[in-house]
Amino acid sequence: MFPIVSKEFLCSTIAKFVIKAPYVARKHRPGNFVIVRLLETGERIPLTIVESDSSAGSITLIVQAVGKTTKAMLSKNSGDVLVDVVGPLGNPTPIEYYGGVACIGGGVGTAELYPIACALKEVQNTVYSVIGARTKERLILEKEMSEISNGMFITTDDGSYKRKGLVTEPLKELLDAPLGISAVYAIGPLPMMKAVSALTKKYGVKTIVSLNAIMVDGTGMCGGCRVTVGGRMKFACVDGPEFDGNNVDFDELMMRNQTYVDLEQISDLRYCASKDSEYHIRKRDELNLHESLMNEVH
Repeated sequence: MFPIVSKEFLCSTIAKFVIKAPYVARKHRPGNFVIVRLLETGERIPLTIVESDSSAGSITLIVQAVGKTTKAMLSKNSGDVLVDVVGPLGNPTPIEYYGGVACIGGGVGTAELYPIACALKEVQNTVYSVIGARTKERLILEKEMSEISNGMFITTDDGSYKRKGLVTEPLKELLDAPLGISAVYAIGPLPMMKAVSALTKKYGVKTIVSLNAIMVDGTGMCGGCRVTVGGRMKFACVDGPEFDGNNVDFDELMMRNQTYVDLEQISDLRYCASKDSEYHIRKRDELNLHESLMNEVH
């Protein structure tokens, strides 16, 4: 069992958890992730470690409520326990001195980017950060990223905070400026990482992305996280999760990530429908309609 030491909401749908996991904390390196299971009968979900404290034996995870399991995790509080926290898994992010580095974070991907940006700063890189979100409310770790960045740029899709637009726009300006940027690290939604990689390829700049593929065991046994990189099959859990963004087949990965979308939606609706409120009653009606449509199709 892994106790939750503390929980803090960063916005209505994103929370930061500090979890007691001594072995993971001792072995963690930037870029590693864990596989978490809330219940004995629950699904396994991969979550990137934001930071660790080996002396306290704890790790920090930032979780966004998207589907059933992540919504259930956000209902947990300090003192509750998780059944499994397995890790650290995956390969640590390659950290080296480049001179100038651009760190690009989208949405909750900024949580994964933060420890990498810190590690790049520690080896004396000049770090320029661009973080974006759909709205101001969903923007996370602005203060933390600004503290370790030599230059900081913020975008929101709706223009509710700072610059309206996409993260690729300030990134292009950074690449055009004489800043000596030799590497780009990008973590966020797949369309964002695809757009960043397409842009940096034109400049011939090394680009590292972290792939959020479907995972079950995190050890390469299930094969669910297959990705094509440079024309060759890789497993995101054991060969990654970081890869050369200029060689990733993003279209294939986005298609594979839609494999279970109908089942995920039904599971989410069932979870929401199990609650008692006007909102969840509406969700119950959505579930009945969705299951009826699924039965007609199959």
